Amino acid sequence: MDNNTAAAASVVATLIMVYGLVLIAVIAFMVWLWWRIFAKAGYNGALSLLNFVPGVGHLICLVILAFGRWPIEDQLPPIAPGTAVTPQV
Repeated sequence: MDNNTAAAASVVATLIMVYGLVLIAVIAFMVWLWWRIFAKAGYNGALSLLNFVPGVGHLICLVILAFGRWPIEDQLPPIAPGTAVTPQV
């Protein structure tokens, strides 16, 4: 290999490694975000790992959050219809 080919190969290899590291960081961040969302809703945070199911992972998570009964709702006091809710300080 001449100098130009070796230099080009090293640039491409560096770009692939940087892209891979950025991709891993973005995936870890997304899992952490979904983990926090599920935990705040009262679910087990490990449900965020459903996002690794190719094609339908995000859809499954959204369906669980949109149509499922959140466990945190069971811990909230019932609110009578027509009453105002005042924040507790």
